[in-house]
Amino acid sequence: MTYQDIELIANISLALSFLIAVIFGIIEAKQSTRDRRERLTLEAIHNFQTREFGEISAQLSYHKLPANFQEFMALPITEQAKYIQFGQEMESLGILVAEQLLDIDLVDKMLGSFVTTAWKKYKPTFDGIRQKHSDPFLGEYFQWLAEFMEYRSKKNMRKPFHEIHRYGDDIYL
Repeated sequence: MTYQDIELIANISLALSFLIAVIFGIIEAKQSTRDRRERLTLEAIHNFQTREFGEISAQLSYHKLPANFQEFMALPITEQAKYIQFGQEMESLGILVAEQLLDIDLVDKMLGSFVTTAWKKYKPTFDGIRQKHSDPFLGEYFQWLAEFMEYRSKKNMRKPFHEIHRYGDDIYL
């Protein structure tokens, strides 16, 4: 065996090692992305199963909300804080969906039309705050998420899971 043969074998080995390292790197990067998305999904689900979220959801669904910024300012500070916290949670949710870190289908399955209903109730107050503080960006992702979900539901109304998959279907058998 000559030095040229040894050099050729060494170069081929180096090239194969590099190729294998690149392939493993790509696989690791994809796995990391999948893990991050899964973690965000689980955190989002957990955030919408808290008592605080249940309280504000009930308040949004069953009680009168401030019709404008002036009515919002008249609320006790504890009520304002709940109102603001919910708006921030929905804003964060909108950011995660817009950045494609959280799947819009999951949000649709977890909250459905509640997002659009909540935005419609929040909108007058947000519009007032936007004008009063010259902040057109306040609640922008909450608004975007609500409008996007409303558009999606009009375009493709999804059927409830329990209506699509009845007992006896092959989905889990």
